[in-house]
Amino acid sequence: MSDLNALVIFAKVVEVNGFSKAARALNMPISTVSRKVAELEDQLGVRLLERSTRNQRLTEIGAEVLVQAQRSVDVAEAVENIVSDQLGEVSGTLRLSSPPNISDSFLAPIISAFQDEYPAVSVQIMVTDRYVDHIAEGVDIAFRIGPLKDSSLVARKLLVFRHLLVASPDYLSRHKPPEQPSDLHDHRLLNFSHWAQDNTWTFFKGDKRKTISFQPHLAMNDYAGLVSVLVSGGGIGTLPAVVSPQLIQQGRLVEVMPNWRFRTVDLSAVHIGNRHIPRTVRLFKEFAVQMAPKLFKDLAI
Repeated sequence: MSDLNALVIFAKVVEVNGFSKAARALNMPISTVSRKVAELEDQLGVRLLERSTRNQRLTEIGAEVLVQAQRSVDVAEAVENIVSDQLGEVSGTLRLSSPPNISDSFLAPIISAFQDEYPAVSVQIMVTDRYVDHIAEGVDIAFRIGPLKDSSLVARKLLVFRHLLVASPDYLSRHKPPEQPSDLHDHRLLNFSHWAQDNTWTFFKGDKRKTISFQPHLAMNDYAGLVSVLVSGGGIGTLPAVVSPQLIQQGRLVEVMPNWRFRTVDLSAVHIGNRHIPRTVRLFKEFAVQMAPKLFKDLAI
């Protein structure tokens, strides 16, 4: 069985293209680096590197061994992370980005519980509905709704939910509840939208699909404001199931036309790459993955 440490050293020599550079990166004598690679070659009975005084190159079999050596690096890092998680204090600053309107029902409880478990971690949150530049803006994790557009990022799905068509019991007592999408034209419709966004809703019922276009009685790009109008009986509107879910649970809002539904969407935690993730970021991501479904046990999909 090959020496895991020797494989890691071999991978570093190839990565930085030199024994002396690898020795500096690994903080060990160059003689140890050279000896470990030589011992690995002796153990395997093959030459991994063709070396001269000025350069080096991988042999054909060395290139194949390198693939396994790089996996060994990942294993070594994983083992170190497990040990450090158990022995060391988790600290540092966690920088998050989140779309508006989910900070109270989704983000706040997760962060509060995480900081209870890891009190030395401080958290900074940027609330914005735009796509952030993780590197330029120093964002560790961004919470995003919908598909991932940047292939250089990694997304971990936290929740699947849909928008609900809702109104207050008071509004429905004063107006005949709609039974199908076309009936909505007879109602005051409230829509989450920006200035240039189309005011259309697409509904699905089994294999059936219907889209309506309408002029909203009120349009606003803030769910907090729309919620207030909906609760006060101002009309019928859409509300993501993760926004103010207690209003449905308490009966202050009820789902309208429940057989006609909107498509589901994903809420994901997005970050850069899967390798060399800072410990605090990795722990928070896994914490969110475990806790998010517990916060929303009754999502009607």
